[in-house]
Amino acid sequence: MKTLVIIPSRMSATRLPGKPLLKINGKSIISHVFKRAESAEIGEVVVATEDIEIVNDIKNNGGNAILTSKNHKTGTDRIFEALNLLNKKDIDLVMNVQGDEPDIDIEDIKNLDIKMKQNSSSIGTLAAKIEKEEMYKNENVVKVKIKEEFDKNSFPLAKNFMRNIEAENKTQIFHHIGIYCYEIQTLKKFVKLNQTQNELKNRLEQLRAMDNNININVALANRSPIGVDTMEDYLAIKKIMEYK
Repeated sequence: MKTLVIIPSRMSATRLPGKPLLKINGKSIISHVFKRAESAEIGEVVVATEDIEIVNDIKNNGGNAILTSKNHKTGTDRIFEALNLLNKKDIDLVMNVQGDEPDIDIEDIKNLDIKMKQNSSSIGTLAAKIEKEEMYKNENVVKVKIKEEFDKNSFPLAKNFMRNIEAENKTQIFHHIGIYCYEIQTLKKFVKLNQTQNELKNRLEQLRAMDNNININVALANRSPIGVDTMEDYLAIKKIMEYK
């Protein structure tokens, strides 16, 4: 089975505009993500973006990028356009890697790819143990509830995704990491589905799959990567990565 990795990225993030090109160790955040995905060696890696600056940055760093429309509602719509533009006929799986997690664990990317292939799953994603109590209450930290016991070898189904769980039992709740691996026919089906009320209310695209009875399996990640959403996040990860 053949996997294609696509990283959606754009300059106009609401909370931190221009974040893909912020530098860590002299290299942009998006180029760090590209190199990590490439190092996983699971397949070709392409950045999909609406901004020529990002295309140029990736190409200047030896990577591959493609220019897509500015009118996409979600990252999945962008990766689907990129898939069509690339016109690859022999792809079985498409992995959508977040463009704002420059320290994503390479082994976690590999593990998700392996689990998808072993289990013939429709959609796979990652989750990590919640280390700090305040993460439960933080709406910016997306949580996933798993149906069965969770360990390194299992690939259980997700029961629900949520931002707020104060009132809920915390068992089988993990930090959801926004990386998705789609079986190609499932991706084609998913992008044709209308956004659901549940998805729009919670601002979580994966709920569209759940609302349409598409199963999502979850692999246990080694750790939670730091996503760069604010200037504080950027300064924190810059410090960690430059210290290494």
